[in-house]
Amino acid sequence: MIQATSNKNTQNPHPDEKGKTTCWIRCLITFFYRLYQVVIAAPILLVCTILCALVTIIGSAIGGAHFWGYYPAMIWSRLMCWVMLLPVHVEGDKLVDKKTSYVFVANHQGPYDIFLIYGFLGRNFKWMMKKSLLDIPLVGRACQSAGHISVDKSGPKAIQHTYEQGRQVLRNGISLMVFPEGSRTFTGHMGFFRRGAFQLADELQLPVVPVTIDGSFDVLPRQRGFNFLTWHPLRLVMHEPLLPESDGPEEVKRFMQASYDTIMKDLPEKYQGMVENPDQ
Repeated sequence: MIQATSNKNTQNPHPDEKGKTTCWIRCLITFFYRLYQVVIAAPILLVCTILCALVTIIGSAIGGAHFWGYYPAMIWSRLMCWVMLLPVHVEGDKLVDKKTSYVFVANHQGPYDIFLIYGFLGRNFKWMMKKSLLDIPLVGRACQSAGHISVDKSGPKAIQHTYEQGRQVLRNGISLMVFPEGSRTFTGHMGFFRRGAFQLADELQLPVVPVTIDGSFDVLPRQRGFNFLTWHPLRLVMHEPLLPESDGPEEVKRFMQASYDTIMKDLPEKYQGMVENPDQ
């Protein structure tokens, strides 16, 4: 019996040894993934970014910003996910009609939200985006050429001009994509929603489509800044469109609350609950 017990202990490593082995494997995987990002992915994606911006600027200048402002960026965004080896799962894409204009509203987890939405939403749209993004070399110029809307918060007149641009986009039969939180989360949790997008939907009597983004915070959280990516699956969920039932302040409130609740319920449990974002 003593000999049998000794053999059993020899065949089954101590739990601490298993933990150390698992830790070493994870460290090796992380090391090689980061090495891949620097040596292979980054050069490829830098060239793709420059080409995408140039094609968008030139194509939009020649004519057809509706086409050139969307399709090159869609391909670029998909490459940003595929080259980084990030799996993407899309849900609910059959719920939206390709011939209808919508106001899409999504939670804002991190930088990869842009690539996830642009690459996999499957709808031509215009962004309502931070004005500071226009300062990015080439990319900012490409955004202007594509006709995206920069949000200027410098004063009441500037804000009103932003909303007027949004109205014009939606009246022309093009959908609008908005992050109602106004900035990326610091925690993975959602902050509060601002009314602007929902007021536009109410004013023009257009449906609102809540969109849940999951995984982007795990790939590259805001507080990490410019850094290595962490491998994590990405998920984009398009929910049932919220149709207008009336108009006025109560309808705006209904749109906003229903969108918030719908987006929230599809987030992982660890990101459930509202956490106020300090720079909202």
